[in-house]
Amino acid sequence: MTYSIIVPVYNRPDEVDELLQSLSQQTLRDMEVIIVEDGSRLPCENIVHKYANKLQLRYYTKENSGPGQTRNFGAEHSQGEYLIFLDSDCVLPPCFLQAVDDELKRKECDAWGGPDKAHESFTPVQKAINYSMTSFLTTGGIRGGKKQMDRKFYPRSFNMGIRRSLYRQLGGFSSMRFGEDIDLSLRIYESGANCRLFPDAWVWHKRRTDFKKFFKQVHNSGIARINLMKRHPGSLKPVHLLPAVFTVGTFLCLLLFLVGLGFTVLGLYAGFFGNTGCNMGLVVAYFGAAIMLLALLPLLLFSLIVFIDSSIRNKSVKIGLLSIHASFIQLIGYGTGFLRAWWLRCVCGRNEELQAFKDNFYA
Repeated sequence: MTYSIIVPVYNRPDEVDELLQSLSQQTLRDMEVIIVEDGSRLPCENIVHKYANKLQLRYYTKENSGPGQTRNFGAEHSQGEYLIFLDSDCVLPPCFLQAVDDELKRKECDAWGGPDKAHESFTPVQKAINYSMTSFLTTGGIRGGKKQMDRKFYPRSFNMGIRRSLYRQLGGFSSMRFGEDIDLSLRIYESGANCRLFPDAWVWHKRRTDFKKFFKQVHNSGIARINLMKRHPGSLKPVHLLPAVFTVGTFLCLLLFLVGLGFTVLGLYAGFFGNTGCNMGLVVAYFGAAIMLLALLPLLLFSLIVFIDSSIRNKSVKIGLLSIHASFIQLIGYGTGFLRAWWLRCVCGRNEELQAFKDNFYA
């Protein structure tokens, strides 16, 4: 057995159905599939039974402990030379496993990861969220883009592979509740193992289904980045600071806008009701309006670039507009989580790892 595909599941029977359907259509069949139910209230056992004759498939249940420990449980019950971790909300193209196999035969490596794309069946919100998580404009390409601000590629657990021997050597996923996949990626590099991006081994990743859940996800990711920095000194890169810089910049722009609004209102009031004369009041009002325009200009420019880029990529003006919202949520959600954890752990000196939305491991 060459490949063991391990999927942690929590209350997602419908998505597991789609994933297993796509696995049953793989052109390369040298694999086993291990589904681990992590204390779900909506189990997928009946769904798994549908594919018992189509896949070499095993199904386990356990008490809830989060995705990292659930992946470790699945790995303990696997047999493959290589372990491939997928999220339950992924769907694979038929050539996925063949693409992995081709890359390993072309140039061996100890660990790898692949990018993700939006399927045409995804809702406009899902496509907008996918854009914000994969665009160079919002993530710097660090999630598998063709252009990357970081030379190293750090696999994420929605699409991640590793040699079994290395996985055992590193002890699998840590007890971190968020950022456990990046923690493993960092330990892979620290061990001296070879890790790279497999650009053709991509998946369709549904991600979050609404903006509220998406904010929770990226806010936790921002917190996790500081936790990772504490675990792995030197792992923080300039690209990881960009959402925090964007968040502070957005706040300052809005503050400047309010200052300009204050001048505008004051000038209009003084011009029409005060004793300073209409001309002086209008000068103050025009000055305030100029400040307001100056404050909004960077945000409007960023929004316009995102709108044009996403509309072209998705061939939809509606998704382009939604992508503006998704991009601000992605950057500000991550940025506020990052700044919150930085303040508490680096400034205030709290030693314990932080969590924000503790019930959001799979949401």
